[in-house]
Amino acid sequence: MKLNHWSIFLLLLAPTLAVFAQLPEKKITKEEYIKLYKEIAIEEMNLFKIPASITLAQGILESGNGNSVLAKEANNHFGIKCHKEWTGNTYHMDDDEVNECFRKYKDPYESFKDHSLFLTTRERYAFLFKLDITDYVGWANGLKSAGYATNPNYAQILIRNIEEFELFQFDKFYKEDPKHRNKRLVAKETAAKNTLADDEDFEGIIMGESNRKVFKHNGVKFICGKTGDTFKSIADDTDIPEWQIRTFNDMKKKDMIKEGQVIYIQAKKNKAKLQFHIVQPGETLHDISQKHAIKLKKLCKYNTLSKDATLYPNQKLKLK
Repeated sequence: MKLNHWSIFLLLLAPTLAVFAQLPEKKITKEEYIKLYKEIAIEEMNLFKIPASITLAQGILESGNGNSVLAKEANNHFGIKCHKEWTGNTYHMDDDEVNECFRKYKDPYESFKDHSLFLTTRERYAFLFKLDITDYVGWANGLKSAGYATNPNYAQILIRNIEEFELFQFDKFYKEDPKHRNKRLVAKETAAKNTLADDEDFEGIIMGESNRKVFKHNGVKFICGKTGDTFKSIADDTDIPEWQIRTFNDMKKKDMIKEGQVIYIQAKKNKAKLQFHIVQPGETLHDISQKHAIKLKKLCKYNTLSKDATLYPNQKLKLK
C-alpha cells in the first residue's frame, strides 16, 4: 500500500498523541476553587446568613476542590443526598451504603443555592443561625454536632481550611438588606411547598398587611412563616384567633414559628390524597401530618399510635 504525505505525518504523530491522551486531567487547586466560587458564597451569605467561609470550606472538603466524581458528574459540591423531598435529577454511587441516591444539578451554582436551602429549612440546623456571622468555629462545630457529616474530624478540617486560606475575610462582606430578606422568604416558600406531597398551585391571594401569599395543599390553605412571626402576628394578618391557628397546626403556645414553615389557616383534612406514607429518617407524626395536610389525631387513629410515638425509617403509615 502506498502512503501519501498526510498518512506518513499521522503515523509519525501517533506516539506523541498517545502520550498526551495518557496525561492525567489537571485538577483544580484549593486556591482556584476559592477564586471560582467566592462570589456565589458571598451572595448566598447575604441571602441566607450562612458564613461564606463555611460554605467555601464545606465545598472544598465535600467536593475535593471540585475534583470529586460527584462534583464532576452531578455538579454536587456538598454531598447532599436525595432525601424525601427531592424531585430533581439524581445520581447514584456507593457511599455509606451501596448505590446511594445523590442530588444532581445542572451546574455548580445550583448546588450552592440548594446547600443554602438545605441548611435553612431543617430544624436541626436552626440553632446555627443564632451565631454571629463571623463565628466560623461555632458553625463548624455546630454542623458536626448536628450530623452533617460522619467524619469525626469534620469540624477541625473546616476550621483548618478557613484559617489556612483566610476564608474568614469573605464573611466581612455580609450586609443585611430588606431585598435579601424578601428573596430569602421567596426561596423558603418554594422549599416549603416542595416538601409537601402533591402540592397544588398558588392560590393567587394576598392576605394581611404583611402581604402574605396563600397556598393550598390537599384542599387546605396555608401560608409560610416569616422571620419574627408569632401566633399573634399571623392572627392579625389572617383575622383568625391564635388558638385556632394552633389547633389547625396541632401546635402549642410554647411552639416557635420558623421562617418558611408551613402554617395552615384552615382545618386539615381527615384523610390525605395518598393511601400510605413511608417514614423517612427523623420524621415525626406531626411532620407527616403537616406534610399531607391531615389531622394529627386522625393519623394516630389510623395507625394505632400515640402522637409522641417514635417512628423508624421505612415504616409504612396509613393516611386514610
